[in-house]
Amino acid sequence: MTGTRPLVSVVVIFLDEEAFLEDAIQSVLDQTYGDWELLLVDDGSTDRSREMARGYEARIPEKVRYLRHPDGRNLGMSASRNLGIRNARGAYVAFLDGDDVWLHEKLEVQVALLDSQPEAAMVYGPAQWWYSWSGNNRDGGRDFIHELGVPGDSLVMPPSLLAAFLTDEGISPCTCSVLVRRDVLDRVGGFENAFRGLYEDQVLFAKICLEFPVFASSACHYRYRQHDRSALAAAERTGTRSQARRMFLEWLTAYVDNHGVTDREVLRALRHERGRQRRPILRAAVDRGSALIAGVRRSVHGQGGGSVR
Repeated sequence: MTGTRPLVSVVVIFLDEEAFLEDAIQSVLDQTYGDWELLLVDDGSTDRSREMARGYEARIPEKVRYLRHPDGRNLGMSASRNLGIRNARGAYVAFLDGDDVWLHEKLEVQVALLDSQPEAAMVYGPAQWWYSWSGNNRDGGRDFIHELGVPGDSLVMPPSLLAAFLTDEGISPCTCSVLVRRDVLDRVGGFENAFRGLYEDQVLFAKICLEFPVFASSACHYRYRQHDRSALAAAERTGTRSQARRMFLEWLTAYVDNHGVTDREVLRALRHERGRQRRPILRAAVDRGSALIAGVRRSVHGQGGGSVR
């Protein structure tokens, strides 16, 4: 790839996503903002998605690159995003999973926000939980936009967001809804490869929100596709989600200890969440309550969570 450096590097990771990958890529190609490069990171696919990605690289070599791990191995979400970051040439980095899509103005709006907020390390917004893509009548009314959970269109100083995300993980950003400065990713060390999937995003957000201001936007520019093959759906089927949560909390406890974090709000929220993980009955009750709240949010189509633009 030659020419001037793009401002934005878009990292799309995928594993056997032939059913959805073209939708994800097309949503990048359809952006109203054009100063980007697209890095397609293959995490060991065995279906046609590998050939699809290579096809885009062949057709648009000045904009698109195909990447994979040595020997085509499967190393997980964190390692795949880190591979994209290492190869990124842009000052800003955006992430997109191979089964999700952006709305057309995602980059244009978020680039303008980061440009206008020099203190902000990252900008994010709420995501639309997208069921209606299936075309089934039963899914037609299930879409909703998750709540932002903090005042919208505001710069949030560290480490307030981390405490908020710990208290209510339902308001944590989806990775694909963020735009982050490349130098910040380098400073915090990117993603943690030990987190192959689930909570790998919250690990990154914890590191950023502990140290840097973050801009919380009220606008939704991202559709988070809900389907049975997603990592979240698989974890809920196998009952491994609470185990992943516990691993995240243990990692975060060590991280804040090593970095001398003394913020009372963060430490209190972390202690509370670790205690809840040790009490299975309470944890199950809270999980049921979270599911009920999600159902209510779906029933009102996410009103109050943000605007789709």
